[in-house]
Amino acid sequence: MTRIFSGIKPTGHLTLGNYLGALRRWVGVDQHQSDALFSIVDLHALTVEHDPARVHRLSRQSATLMLAAGLDPQRCTVFVQSHVDEHARLSYLLECTATDGELRRMIQYKEKGSRARASGQSVRLSLLTYPVLMAADILAYRTDEVPVGDDQTQHVELTRDLAVRFNQRYGHTFTVPRATHPPVAARVMNLQDPTSKMGKSDESGPGTVHLLDEADVVRKKIMRAVTDSGREVEYDRLTRPGIANLLEILAACEGGNPNDLAGVYESYGALKKDTAEAVVELLRPIRERHAELAADPGHIDRVLKKGAERAREMARPTVDAAYRAIGLLPA
Repeated sequence: MTRIFSGIKPTGHLTLGNYLGALRRWVGVDQHQSDALFSIVDLHALTVEHDPARVHRLSRQSATLMLAAGLDPQRCTVFVQSHVDEHARLSYLLECTATDGELRRMIQYKEKGSRARASGQSVRLSLLTYPVLMAADILAYRTDEVPVGDDQTQHVELTRDLAVRFNQRYGHTFTVPRATHPPVAARVMNLQDPTSKMGKSDESGPGTVHLLDEADVVRKKIMRAVTDSGREVEYDRLTRPGIANLLEILAACEGGNPNDLAGVYESYGALKKDTAEAVVELLRPIRERHAELAADPGHIDRVLKKGAERAREMARPTVDAAYRAIGLLPA
């Protein structure tokens, strides 16, 4: 069975984009057709200034929402990255395999580093090296496929390069993974800036719909979404990004096609109203199930503990083999 690995970074409240772009496929497809591991990658949240209590809180909330969305611990492995030491163990070996140049070419390092310097903040070394930790997350499990958004494709390519390089230098140790991309609504855009992705970091902005937003809040955000000049409802991502975003969201919620849906509507208002109701109904069962799970934190703890034990059992043989291959004495 194909093995997949994917993770969610607890740097903000999960959004509609997280659900449509990743979680829904994990729930509906990946956990049934693959040997799937899904992790709250909390170590990645430490690469920038952060509030420790907030990281702790968002890690638990993310795990709860993953289960509320429908991940079944009997079918897949749900765990917290920092609970499995093999991630950090392998990361250092891969740092000894990667080069300074290829890490400095990472687009996210350039963008985040520039923003940090512009605001007068120092740039943490971990911001440069975290793609290597991401590679360790993937390679530790002999992962075959990594479902990612477009913005993470470069990191999977680095992972492939490191796996090939390590195998060539020290003997075959790692499976070389490949990136896969969800077919529809893989990149939900911000409702107020449809040229930018709907991200977790925009905590209170009206352009971001969070999974735990109340129904009235969801409706208000979508009804106030930015649209484009003109009155005709047409699907064109380049010239009408606002309308295209709404059509893609509606299509993803209802299983339709954005082009076909464009011909149904004669006004922006009608499109917004139907999109708002579709999103409200999509998120309703997730919010209700989240409330049930949050009321029993012991259940979440047990799921994460068992998930970490299972993940550790899968990762340790590969990481131990990498230690031997690179020349380290066994403990």
